[in-house]
Amino acid sequence: MQLWLAATAVLGVTFVFSMLGMGGGQLIIPALFWLGLDFKTEAIPIGLLCGAISATSASVTYVRHRVVNWRVGAPFMVAVLVGPPLGAFVSLRLPPEPVIVCFALFSAAAGILMLTGWRPHGRELPRPAQWLIGAIGGLALGFVTGLIGRGGGSFVVPLLYLCGLEPRAAAATSALIVTGSNWMGFLSHLAVAHLSPGLLVACGVAGLIGSQAGSNLMATRLKSHHVKIVFGSVLIGVAAVLIIKDVLLAG
Repeated sequence: MQLWLAATAVLGVTFVFSMLGMGGGQLIIPALFWLGLDFKTEAIPIGLLCGAISATSASVTYVRHRVVNWRVGAPFMVAVLVGPPLGAFVSLRLPPEPVIVCFALFSAAAGILMLTGWRPHGRELPRPAQWLIGAIGGLALGFVTGLIGRGGGSFVVPLLYLCGLEPRAAAATSALIVTGSNWMGFLSHLAVAHLSPGLLVACGVAGLIGSQAGSNLMATRLKSHHVKIVFGSVLIGVAAVLIIKDVLLAG
């Protein structure tokens, strides 16, 4: 029963979040945690794997439809591979409560960004400035991914707006960047993870199906404005429950 509930949750989350250029770990990880999996050694690695599969699948769709901006995304992709091992090293040496709090705060911030619809405006930056933003942003994103299992699409997209990308290209390029951060984060946690092969396969397949369905829908016909409003609210709610139920009351 736990396996099928987990796979169903992954399917629904990746379907929606692939439309936003995100892997969905911000909801997959707490869902798996509340289903009884250990936060650091089970929920985070599976969430990273599902997010990696979802983002990879979505990226294939966006590349096929020629929505990805490779020139801006490439510096992020290179830098994002460096940070996850360091983040994972720090995460595994902390007790679970600080990791949950960090995860919840990042989820709340992502929810607020979604709800407000804030994005910087301006003309396209010169290439050296784009590379600098990509290098610094990618390193920070990679560290956070390794620390709390969040691919960070909510924070990459505003950075891509700063570089001058329009919304569809920013979401598509974000999916490509999140692909690298999630895969490296998963590999960084794999050595100490306690994973059931059946659960891993079921969640991975669910993530692939959900992301393909969602990314194809967004690439061809859907606008993501209403999806952002709904899931921005959900992310803030998840953050509140994590802090109240799993940190304050548990303590």
